[in-house]
Amino acid sequence: MENSAAELATFVDQVLAATDATKVNLVGHSEGSMMPRYWLKFLGGASKVDKYAAIGSIVRGTTLYGLVPFLTSLGLYDPIKSVVDPLCLSCFEVLVNSPFLQNLNSPNDTVPGVEYHFISSKDDELVTPYTNGFLLDAATNPLAHNVVLQDLCALDISDHIAQMFDPVAFHSIAAFFDPKEDQTVNCLDALH
Repeated sequence: MENSAAELATFVDQVLAATDATKVNLVGHSEGSMMPRYWLKFLGGASKVDKYAAIGSIVRGTTLYGLVPFLTSLGLYDPIKSVVDPLCLSCFEVLVNSPFLQNLNSPNDTVPGVEYHFISSKDDELVTPYTNGFLLDAATNPLAHNVVLQDLCALDISDHIAQMFDPVAFHSIAAFFDPKEDQTVNCLDALH
């Protein structure tokens, strides 16, 4: 994710130069809720972002439905990690208590001046528990907001992948980016 964050930095600089804008708004999904936070915090991105929305967010990592503690209890976590790491450098960065996430969330999981809108689904099968998608700073940072998809629409059963296409989530993001947008969520949109 560190490498991807550097690529994001280059891309945002290109967008700013091409548009003569001074800041961008970001939308991320899953690892895309973590990697931009790395750029914001460690690579100078904070001064270039106004608002940042994420769906299927990962802030505290995932247990993968308890698979990580189970593999650890069997002594299989480290052997599996040694095989997977060379093939997928970011795979273990998303796990609860990974060094990457410990560094990213310490001492805060947000940066000053950026407004956050992080959406989590109770039906997320990859980010477990789903509350690990919440920004803890939302308790003290008035610019950080956690949203539970089912609080917007109890009928919405979007899982981790489906959140990328969820009209309720995208309506929430559009309203976050533009307060002039209609803030009313049509729950029936979740059934389409």
